[in-house]
Amino acid sequence: MTDPRDHITDEWLVLNARSGDRSAFQRLVDRWQKRLWHHAFRLCGDSDLAWDAVQDTWMSVARGIGRLGDVAAFRGWIYRIVSRRVADLAGRARRNPEPVTIEPAEIVPHDNDGVQDVRDALARLPRERQALLALRYMEGFEVNEIAEILGVAEGTVKSRLHRAREEMRTTLTRKKP
Repeated sequence: MTDPRDHITDEWLVLNARSGDRSAFQRLVDRWQKRLWHHAFRLCGDSDLAWDAVQDTWMSVARGIGRLGDVAAFRGWIYRIVSRRVADLAGRARRNPEPVTIEPAEIVPHDNDGVQDVRDALARLPRERQALLALRYMEGFEVNEIAEILGVAEGTVKSRLHRAREEMRTTLTRKKP
């Protein structure tokens, strides 16, 4: 969502939700739910855990939206929350192991082999790198915003992005005849 009109709409909704407007909050949920789930799923690879993280995120947002000082910071704020929830829930799952069903990523029809090659190369990356590339290139976050979302230094984000792009490039060039 890189269209400035979408940012303005989100800011307006956040302002209204902070004032107690339940319909504005519901519109935020409608606008962000699917994207947050995809981000959570990219991080953990578990559909149920991703949904749990997203639901916990919305509960945190409902409790904390009134304290969000800068409404323009909503995008980064909500991604930070869901990223932390995934880490917390995944940590609990490792401490209390239960059988987990891991579902394949959503299947998206493709219109040419080049697109499918990129999807295949992306799928071969570790989940953390998939999530990092998605935050940068699909969600349009800048390096400093990604650093804040993930709680790491900007230099770390830059080096991880570089490694992920190099890995993608290597995979894609190997595939060529």
